[in-house]
Amino acid sequence: MNFHDTQFLSKLAADTIVVIHFGFVLFVLVGQLLIMVGAIAGWKWIRNLKFRLIHLASILFVVAESLLGIICPLTTLEKWLREQAGETSYQGDFIASWVHDMLFFEAEPWVFTVCYSLFGLLVLITFVFAPPHRRPAPEV
Repeated sequence: MNFHDTQFLSKLAADTIVVIHFGFVLFVLVGQLLIMVGAIAGWKWIRNLKFRLIHLASILFVVAESLLGIICPLTTLEKWLREQAGETSYQGDFIASWVHDMLFFEAEPWVFTVCYSLFGLLVLITFVFAPPHRRPAPEV
């Protein structure tokens, strides 16, 4: 494998990380929207305990890293991969570029901390008003 192949693979990996990152953000945001709509509409699947715990853990992870001033590991990995690809600024393909621009916008760090914390609080409140349920044990 030559240098250009390594650069290409690093760029491809960085673009893939951006798409995974975007998927994570969509899971948290759209998941919460579906939980709230589903609570009103009576959808049973939104009360799935495993789904709800994964959703809660996802936003709590984001809130914790924000409160602790930790940069997201996906962001760190993407930046490192871009350096390995020889990129100094974001120059991904169209989809990766669009996804990247949707994820990373400029604001003071405290703005993100407040937003993440308020969203995390909303998820916790939803746990109270639309609590998840364990599946009943199968009858023998």
